[in-house]
Amino acid sequence: MTQWLDDSMAQRLNSPMTQLRNLRLIISYDGTDFHGWQRQPDAATVEECLELAIGRILGEKVHVNGSGRTDAGVHALNQVANFKTACRIPCQNLLKALNNTLQQTVRIKDVSEVPLSFHARKEARSKTYRYRILQAPVTSPFVNRFVWHYPFPLDISRMAQAAKLFEGKHDFTSFAAADALVAQALLPVQKGTAANDAPAGVRVVRGTAADAADAGSPVLREKAEATMVRTIFASRIIRRPRTCMLIYEVTGSGFLHHMVRNIVGTLVEVGRGKLEPSAIPKILKARDRTLAGPTAPAQGLCLVKVDYSPVILSGAKDLRSFP
Repeated sequence: MTQWLDDSMAQRLNSPMTQLRNLRLIISYDGTDFHGWQRQPDAATVEECLELAIGRILGEKVHVNGSGRTDAGVHALNQVANFKTACRIPCQNLLKALNNTLQQTVRIKDVSEVPLSFHARKEARSKTYRYRILQAPVTSPFVNRFVWHYPFPLDISRMAQAAKLFEGKHDFTSFAAADALVAQALLPVQKGTAANDAPAGVRVVRGTAADAADAGSPVLREKAEATMVRTIFASRIIRRPRTCMLIYEVTGSGFLHHMVRNIVGTLVEVGRGKLEPSAIPKILKARDRTLAGPTAPAQGLCLVKVDYSPVILSGAKDLRSFP
């Protein structure tokens, strides 16, 4: 059966009459057991998991484009991805086949055909993340994989005030991982020492990204500064007293490596009284990772929504946003 699929696919791909389809996936996954989205050697990733499952069903090798690369341990409620295929299997049949093939921690919520020009990452207009902090004395085993358990006092009004100060267009070097400049501008980065006063349950090594940028040539420094700029459309703290849950929700044009988790760590420092809300603009302006708070644990973070321009998606059904 497999040999027949391989031969049949080869014939179709070599045929001048073959018409590719562009299929969009809406994916939900528990990121606990994955080393992030992007393929890595000798490590389980969401991207590889999907590509293997799709290849098994379609009998062809595909490349899946995700809307973004979630880190190891980070979850997604509505991750968006797309891939191109010559297979003619109806979308609803493919949806069922994928969910029958994939492991239980990865679910496909929707499969639909989109214009060939659609690219899940390049066309994304904004993304929304939520970070959940559980303040109950004891963590339920049913939510433990999806929250940061922090049962200590926090001044939520101060945190809410600080959260609003992230809105707007800023250089987020102070809130990027130490490797962000290396990845985006090929600049050297010095690594700092572990935080001395991090909240309970947090270990962090902070890099001095701004110093690395300053050490480079003017051309590289300008490039680094440009790549670290992001626009935050909404940033807020949500309190849910009944469940003892504190939620940070942020929508932006894009996010740097560890950016949301570093913002959360900084907001917790504000809530603990270690930082003033008024310090946020100063930290942003300084472009120095060592001035911001520690990196919050990965398990509390979830990608919940991706938005696309209606013009780009004209002709595609219900693709503007995913609640």
